[in-house]
Amino acid sequence: MVKKTFPEAMNRIYNRVWVCRVCKAKMKADGVKVKAGAIKCRACGSRALRPKKRPA
Repeated sequence: MVKKTFPEAMNRIYNRVWVCRVCKAKMKADGVKVKAGAIKCRACGSRALRPKKRPA
């Protein structure tokens, strides 16, 4: 049986969430600022961020 996911929960878990490529820390930030390099990781200071992967 397929588990039903609510759109509010999906937005909270995956929308605007970025993961540091170095230390794997998660943070919420605006995509435009991340692309511009204005956001850095709180834990290690890296600017290499990727969006959180959604399950298939």
